[in-house]
Amino acid sequence: MRLPAYLKWMKLGPVSRISLGLVSLASCLLLIADLILGVMPDEASMARQIRKKSSESLAVQLTALAQTESYEALRRTLHAVVTRDPDVLSIAVRKVDGAIVAETPNHERFWHAPPQNKSTLTSVLVPISTSTGVWGQIEVAYKPASPQTLSGWLKYPSVILTATMLTLGFLLFYLYLKRILQHLDPNAAIPDRVRTAFDALSEGVLVVDKQSQVVLANSAFRNMHPDAAKDLTGKKIAEQDWLVHAMGREPAAWPWERAMRTKSALTGETYTIERPDEEPLKITVNCAPIQDEREGVRGCLITFDDLTLVQHMNEQLLDMVAQLEVAKGKIEEQNAELKRLADHDQLTSALTRRAFLERSQQLFLKAAAKREDVTCIMVDIDHFKSINDRYGHLVGDQVIHRVALLLRNAVPEGDLVCRYGGEEFCVLVSGVKSDQAMAFADGIRKLIETSCGQAVIPGEAVRITASFGVACLESGATTLAEMIKQADQALYLAKNTGRNRVCRYEDMSSGKAAA
Repeated sequence: MRLPAYLKWMKLGPVSRISLGLVSLASCLLLIADLILGVMPDEASMARQIRKKSSESLAVQLTALAQTESYEALRRTLHAVVTRDPDVLSIAVRKVDGAIVAETPNHERFWHAPPQNKSTLTSVLVPISTSTGVWGQIEVAYKPASPQTLSGWLKYPSVILTATMLTLGFLLFYLYLKRILQHLDPNAAIPDRVRTAFDALSEGVLVVDKQSQVVLANSAFRNMHPDAAKDLTGKKIAEQDWLVHAMGREPAAWPWERAMRTKSALTGETYTIERPDEEPLKITVNCAPIQDEREGVRGCLITFDDLTLVQHMNEQLLDMVAQLEVAKGKIEEQNAELKRLADHDQLTSALTRRAFLERSQQLFLKAAAKREDVTCIMVDIDHFKSINDRYGHLVGDQVIHRVALLLRNAVPEGDLVCRYGGEEFCVLVSGVKSDQAMAFADGIRKLIETSCGQAVIPGEAVRITASFGVACLESGATTLAEMIKQADQALYLAKNTGRNRVCRYEDMSSGKAAA
């Protein structure tokens, strides 16, 4: 779709439009000067004079031939003139009685008698006179002086001269104005890559010259107020009523004016900007003068920090911190629960072997360092496989659970109970000597024997017993692993000497066992 002429004009750049306007103005002035002073050559007048002289010269040559009635020579001469001069279309010699005595071809088609027998640019009459009077006339038909076609006009000297002047004038004006406007255009002072970098900043940035005209306003500044969204380049800050209202009407008090006047930076000045249909904007203004190499002030760099946004972000941050604290508490609770689940056997709620070894190592080292008493008791349920085979694994699990419950209830707080294997348990008790540990273990043995069977399988005379092995720090163990091994050896002694009894490591040499 073709654009209207005025839209095409609008698509031209400002430099092109100004250059075209100046060339048009210069052309008009040149035409006016030509009308008044005649500074341009008149091609029609020049052609008229040339054709008049040529016709008169031709008339002198032909007069002698006409008077002697040498018509054949006359015709040859006419043909020679037409052939030699491209502007001549045809020539004829006519006697005073109207008879043509010699002519070139097509003369009747080219010749148009001028009004009142006065020569024109295309029809020239030259009289032939003799001593007896007028003999006749010479008729010369010339081509039109001005072109009759478009291609002819394009080759016309005046058109070529005018087009050349307009083109050269436009180019000269364009180059000159482009160079001048680059110095005058504030946008040219800031490269596009610098503008892009400023637009990426979160705070508003304004660069002004020493006349307080805006050279650059970044995206964040343009978003501060609806009136700031317009193109501010080249405009004075004083024209921005929304900003002046916040800063005060006295220009000398504006922070950028003070910064340029004192040649020193100003920071942390707080103002409130009123905005239509929005909450007021609280900002902090910082100004730094821009100086040249001679310390002359060229302008000022102004930044606007949005405290409203900072406050909002702080509130969001505090809310996020509170949420993180809640999440942290939940995670700690979950970790504690996971730790508890990882440290305790799911069936018996006793410690797992890993957790038991970690905690008992600390108790053992502490007791060894302070020379305190600590005892390890290994417990194994007697004939557990037969219970599983007779009553099933579900009852077997209940037996393990019941024995673990009796152990956990009997062991003082702070001491440890561990499910060491399938039906095997390990207990670590502190603060008791060997005899006390034996009595403690035997009490648990009796409790298991008397209550565990009825608790697990009511109504049946089921006898559930357990064997115990005891090893104390005084037995000579230097490490926790060694003491557990001693208690395990005592347990095997109890199992090998009849089960449902308590043996201690010291009795292994004598073969004694408490039944």
